Amino acid sequence: MSETKTKPKTPSADGALKRNALGTGGIAFLVISAAAPLTVMAGVAPVAIGVAGIGAPAGYLLAGIVLTLFAIGFMAMTRHVKASGGFYTYISISLGKTVGLASAILAIISYNCLQIGVYGLFAVQTHDMLQVLFGLDVPWPAVALAAVAAVWFLGYRGIDVGAKVLGVLLVAETGILGVMGAGILGSGGAHGISFGSFSPEQAFGPGVLAILGICFAAFMGFESTVLYRAEARNPDKSVPRAMYIAVGFMSAFYAFIVWTVIQAFGEDQVVAAAGELSGGMFFQTIGQYVGPWAETAMYVLIVTSVYASQLAFHNAINRYVYMLAKDGVLPAFLGRTHSRFRSPHRAGQLQSLLAAAVITICALLNADPYQQLLIWVNTPGIFGIVALQGLVSVAAFLYLRRNPLAAANKLLAPLSLVSAVLLFGVVLLIALNIELLTAADALTNTILILVTPVVFAGGLLAARWLRRRRPGTFNRIGSFETHES
Repeated sequence: MSETKTKPKTPSADGALKRNALGTGGIAFLVISAAAPLTVMAGVAPVAIGVAGIGAPAGYLLAGIVLTLFAIGFMAMTRHVKASGGFYTYISISLGKTVGLASAILAIISYNCLQIGVYGLFAVQTHDMLQVLFGLDVPWPAVALAAVAAVWFLGYRGIDVGAKVLGVLLVAETGILGVMGAGILGSGGAHGISFGSFSPEQAFGPGVLAILGICFAAFMGFESTVLYRAEARNPDKSVPRAMYIAVGFMSAFYAFIVWTVIQAFGEDQVVAAAGELSGGMFFQTIGQYVGPWAETAMYVLIVTSVYASQLAFHNAINRYVYMLAKDGVLPAFLGRTHSRFRSPHRAGQLQSLLAAAVITICALLNADPYQQLLIWVNTPGIFGIVALQGLVSVAAFLYLRRNPLAAANKLLAPLSLVSAVLLFGVVLLIALNIELLTAADALTNTILILVTPVVFAGGLLAARWLRRRRPGTFNRIGSFETHES
């Protein structure tokens, strides 16, 4: 299959995202784009503990190992293919424009599922914070819609503002979790410190395999390290650095925090505590082992943490839509940037309106903001992004095989193939254990599973239609600001 080599286009006032010389602050932004630690831990980790028991920390380590293998091959490819379009541009180069467009559409739908679903978590956590700290009982739809407006505003302002805000939040939320972990270990936990979580029978038990979807969801946004390539200083060094920091640090940190919480309750009691306390588990833990001030701080930071993850997803979606508009697939107005901030503001407006519409429908149907808006809406997003990572691994394998100069080490191509097998295996494991994640009936689970293949198939059909009816547009798929060295 021949590869299209396209020189970078000259930025124009209406055709380029804002370029910033992102240094250390930019790396902080790229790392937090991978995940908001407090969102992952306080919001979802209790579910992981309830399902996997004391083996839950190993799930985050396993996810980190698989994604590190993924990153090795992917980063080798990015050093030779300079692209800002995220996964879909790399898939287009190796697997063809038809699969590339289907991947782009799947990415947009998947990220929207993740971003919109997390508004349910934001609404629940903010409602609890307002009630505990101020005695206010604000309806969750009002909180969620206010969050949509706040995310739109900062995304509208552009990447420069986002990097500063997210960098501060990264330090604060990581710090409060670290303080909690230190407090637990310093007190000796509930019954002393134990390492049973990492024994083979616990680390590789069926419960851990069942929560891999939750664990991989903790890393859902780290594609942002590539989406912001054009906005980073010295991307050949900063992008791989951000990718490895995001995967390596977060997997180790998540495992550490979940392990310390297990020590806080004791291995015999932690599963019951996770079921009883659910989203309040981390707040009670930090209040007991650190103090009331820390519990108050965590209530505030969980809200800002969820907001941070929302902004990361919002920006990722906007850039996907922007790139497809520049490639001519989506309407041209979605590829326009703000005259002052150079942000993809039209794409941001569309995404915000979609989020507001879904939240409003859930409110009218009296849906539960945690179980149905968060868990159910997020689930197709998890399927979609992990499947896309598998496709990117296949793309990296083929590219490295076809371009020996890009493979500095002979192991790079085989490692990409291994990561593809593992990632598609994770997709299968998530599907086989979906009821543990959603607690839904068989029909609902079937619908949630089918979203990914149906969307991907629809993307393939759309690409074939473009190839026949609009060949010029088809030939531009995956080519905007893409070239090979």
